[in-house]
Amino acid sequence: MTVEEVEAFVCIAQLGGFTEASRRLNRSQPAISRRIRELERSLGAPLFERAGRGVTLTEAGKTLLPYAEAVLATIRDGERAVQDLAKEPGGGQTLSIAIVGTLADSHLVDALRRFESEFQDVSVKLRTATSREVSALVRGGEASLGLRYFPDADPKLESIPLGTEQLLVVVPASHPVTAGRLPDLRALQNERWLAFPPERGQAASLSHLLERQLPASGPAQPSITRIDSLTAQKRLVEAGLGVALMPISSVREELRIGSLRGIEVESLDASLPVVAVRRVRGYQSRLATAFLTMLREHTPGLLG
Repeated sequence: MTVEEVEAFVCIAQLGGFTEASRRLNRSQPAISRRIRELERSLGAPLFERAGRGVTLTEAGKTLLPYAEAVLATIRDGERAVQDLAKEPGGGQTLSIAIVGTLADSHLVDALRRFESEFQDVSVKLRTATSREVSALVRGGEASLGLRYFPDADPKLESIPLGTEQLLVVVPASHPVTAGRLPDLRALQNERWLAFPPERGQAASLSHLLERQLPASGPAQPSITRIDSLTAQKRLVEAGLGVALMPISSVREELRIGSLRGIEVESLDASLPVVAVRRVRGYQSRLATAFLTMLREHTPGLLG
């Protein structure tokens, strides 16, 4: 079992396919497949099953995954620990941060500007992903710090509260309800709602929040269509094929140009907790600690 084989296995498990993993690792698909065959041969068990265009983990794969993630995280922690011993502070070092794309707003920008002014020799590597993917990148050691919605239930991760982000009911520009504020959702009770699928293994998510809030604020049996892409949700709302509950930061541009409209609903307790995640027993580099401190100072209450 080699580090390259373990890295390929974890990447495929996270992304759900060999093609996606080959792009992430900048290796050819035959090379990735060869690594997995060697790993399966050394373990004496298949790790993946084909599922349409993607793959799913076998029982052996599910058993191996947490150990494989821990191995990679430990290696990457070791790299960061040695880098922190560099004679010249910051020389040749990189801080890797994974974030949900909609959180790349002015608060994060302000924190990054201050960080880069104080650590001018440090390269900041930003990766955008879903909340689930952010946690996976941190858990595997690919990112020192992650910013996502909702605390992660994984005991291997520490979730540090940063604030909350307000949610709006988003409707097409031509929607017959023209009010910018409503007392409740009765005016929208016959609408089709667009929402993300529930996150596996997570008790709290935007999907769960919507399922709880809709019956309490209006329609008793709301119609919910699951769409796993934020961009697709926005385009469908623009086309008049549904309405959605979205973070303000995700629709700022559409609200600005008028392709979507936002409605505040008084009875809707709609806000998303924003947290930073890091590994509980992972190496806490001085760079990650410094950036987290700056981020907290620039997010008092965040966007809410």
